[in-house]
Amino acid sequence: MSYGLVLSIIGAALAAGLAGIGSAIGVSIAGRAGNGVLSEKPELFGRVLVLQALPGTQGIYGFLLGVLIMQKIGLIGGGVVELSDWQGWALLGASIPIAIVGLVSAIAQGKIAATSILMTGKRPELMTRGMTMTAIVETYAILALLVSILLWSTIAV
Repeated sequence: MSYGLVLSIIGAALAAGLAGIGSAIGVSIAGRAGNGVLSEKPELFGRVLVLQALPGTQGIYGFLLGVLIMQKIGLIGGGVVELSDWQGWALLGASIPIAIVGLVSAIAQGKIAATSILMTGKRPELMTRGMTMTAIVETYAILALLVSILLWSTIAV
């Protein structure tokens, strides 16, 4: 019996789950700062919402890789394929970059988004600078997603 299918499902779950947890934590950190600013300046809602949403992208990246893995192994759009242990381990390995970097970078991005929200509350004209600082963290999540996708694409099933 092969454990390849189980390992690949674990990979899909880790990609979506860990990156999603990071995003949930990140947007909640930013959201707490946003609520503080909005209690005094409700007119800044649009600006605050953009900054709060940025840490949510890592969860989307993890979800994307999870769906790609599920599609490759036939859980979506077709019959489940028989996988060797090696293929299962390879798909699990492909999930690790976005799972770990997604988790950590979303939390870090939430912290920067929170301080950018506080800066926007004091000086709304500086919002784009805060958004730039927040988006720099995103670079590493995108690089991790690219590595995960490149690994995923090289695994023949």
